[in-house]
Amino acid sequence: MHEMSIAMAVVGQVEEAARDGGAGAVTSVRLQIGELAGVVPDALDFCFELACAGTLLEGAELTTESVTARARCGSCTGEWAVGMPPDLCCPGCGKATAVELLTGRELRILSVRWEDGPARRPVREPIPEEA
Repeated sequence: MHEMSIAMAVVGQVEEAARDGGAGAVTSVRLQIGELAGVVPDALDFCFELACAGTLLEGAELTTESVTARARCGSCTGEWAVGMPPDLCCPGCGKATAVELLTGRELRILSVRWEDGPARRPVREPIPEEA
């Protein structure tokens, strides 16, 4: 599941920027994900929550924006939504040569919100000793 490696990379990049910016906690992260990026949003949500544990992002909200895949034909300059599975044959002229994928592979951090100040420490209940 590559969503975990994506989540860990996002958390690492955001945490580094937040620390450099003097943040005490990150409250939200907004990502842009192209429909051809091969990312399952529900799996990414799950992995993001796990990857945030014990970091400045613990409890942060993840929101994602999907980007529709679009292509342009080099022969007739027509543009179209590629769809899933991707159709890279131009609907205008029928050619599949010189097709340029314009959008759909994005995986970007669009914005991050954080609180300034010292880092929050999670409050953990002590484990009662068994007698």
